[in-house]
Amino acid sequence: MTDRVCVVMPTYNERDNLEPTLTGVFVQNPGVDVLIVDDASPDGTGTLADVISKATNMAPQLSVHVARGAQSKDTGFERAGTDAKVLSDAHVSTPDLKIANRINGCTMDSRVFVLHRKGKLGLGSAYVDGFTWALDHGYTLICEMDMDGSHRPDDLKRMLDRIEGNANIDLVVGSRRVPGGTTENWPWYRDLISRVGSQYARLMLGLKVRDMTSGFRVYRAGILRKVNLHTIEDNGYVFQIDMTRRVVAAGGTVVEMPIVFPERARGESKMDGSIVREAMDKVTRWGVARMHRQLHDPDEIPREITDAKRQIEDGPDEVLDDELVDEAEAGVD
Repeated sequence: MTDRVCVVMPTYNERDNLEPTLTGVFVQNPGVDVLIVDDASPDGTGTLADVISKATNMAPQLSVHVARGAQSKDTGFERAGTDAKVLSDAHVSTPDLKIANRINGCTMDSRVFVLHRKGKLGLGSAYVDGFTWALDHGYTLICEMDMDGSHRPDDLKRMLDRIEGNANIDLVVGSRRVPGGTTENWPWYRDLISRVGSQYARLMLGLKVRDMTSGFRVYRAGILRKVNLHTIEDNGYVFQIDMTRRVVAAGGTVVEMPIVFPERARGESKMDGSIVREAMDKVTRWGVARMHRQLHDPDEIPREITDAKRQIEDGPDEVLDDELVDEAEAGVD
C-alpha cells in the first residue's frame, strides 16, 4: 500500500467492540493505522483504547506478563525472553493487557492512536476532529468507519483498492443502495428512514449519490483540505450528507461501491429522533437555498449538470452502470 491510511473511528461506549473490530481491520488491511476518537465513554472504551495504543506503538512481539501474586496495577508487557517490563507503570488490568496483546499480535505494522474528548460532543464534530488530526499527521487517505461491527473490514479493503487504483477519485462511499449493496437484520422502520432520508437529500440537493447517509467512506486528503472542515456544525448523521455536497461542490469525484451493512451485534445504536429531525431541517434549508440560486444565478443549473457527471456509481463487479452515466449526462433529476 503506497498511501498512508488512517481509519477514523468515533466511539462512545464501544468497549466490547474494540477487539473484534480492530482485529478485523488489521488482518484484512495490513499497514493501515486507526485513530479512535472517544467522547469520554463511561464504559471504559477510552481506557482500553489507550492500552491498545501503547502496545501497538511500542516494540513488536510483546507479551503479557503477570508476576506471581501481583496486583492488577503491577501487570505489564514484557519482551519474550527478557525480564524488562515495558508497561509496568500502566496501572491497567490484566484483561485489558491481554486484549492489547492479542491485537498487537495481528497489527502487521499498523498502529492505534487515541484522541480523547471531554464528553459526548457528537458524531460530526468527532469526525472533524479526527480528520484534522489525520491531515496534520500526513495521512493521504482518510477513512470513516464505525466501531460497532456494522462496517466489514473486507469491504474497507475493496474501497481502499478502488481509490488507490484511480487517482481521479476523491471519495469512495460504501453504499447499501447500489446493485450488490444491502443491509442485514435491520428493522424495517430503520431501513425505511435511511432510504427516505437519502432520497429526500438527493431531491433537495440535486445529487446523484444513492446512499447519502452512509458513514463508511474513504477520502483523499486533498479533497478534505478543500471542504473547509471547521465550518461544519452538523453533529448527527446529516454530517454525511453535508460532506457529500461539500465534496461535490469542491470539484471532487465520488464513487459508490456496494457493501453489506449488518446490524450491530454488541452495544446500542446511537440513532434517535433528534438526529432525524436535524437532518430533515438542514437538508430542507440547503435545498431551499439551492432553489434560490437556480432562480437567480444562470450558471447554477449548468454547474449542477457538470457536478452530476462526477458522481459515478459502481456496480457489484466494479463495472460502471451505464444507466446512471446516461442519467448524469441528461442532467439533474
